[in-house]
Amino acid sequence: MSIAKRIREISEIKGQFVLRSGKISDRYFDKYRFEAEPKLLSDIAQEMVKLIPEGTEVLCGLEMGGIPIVTMMSHYSGLPAAFIRKEPKSYGTCKYAEGTELAGKRIVLVEDVVSSGGAIIDATKMLRNDDIVVEKTICTIDRETGGKEKLFDEGVELIALLTATELAKA
Repeated sequence: MSIAKRIREISEIKGQFVLRSGKISDRYFDKYRFEAEPKLLSDIAQEMVKLIPEGTEVLCGLEMGGIPIVTMMSHYSGLPAAFIRKEPKSYGTCKYAEGTELAGKRIVLVEDVVSSGGAIIDATKMLRNDDIVVEKTICTIDRETGGKEKLFDEGVELIALLTATELAKA
């Protein structure tokens, strides 16, 4: 069975759901369900490793959904990982990036699902403020709801393992 079909079977649930937009839907895509399945997560990460641009030195997973994926990608690729918070923590080191040092490294952001691209844009701004170059992001699913275009406008290329169209056909 294809990864797309496995993701859809595990992640698509039926019921009554209020979406982030405020609209009501009888279907919901719960991305954390595919991240919580070890065999499927492993298979996804192995496929996403094939999308890592040549020359990448650090994989950076975005809080929260990108963390399990980047950890598995790091395992399979041998590249170190960093974990990017939505905002710097207010205690201890007060950092927004945990894990491997990023200064002077060629990084790639890793995200689970991209809708508007907002979380990636926010992370990109923080990283660029620290003179860290951000040019590419790898995601598991591009929902095809404008995120790829918004990221392009920010100078960030989105590389997706799957699109919403491919999931729908699975």
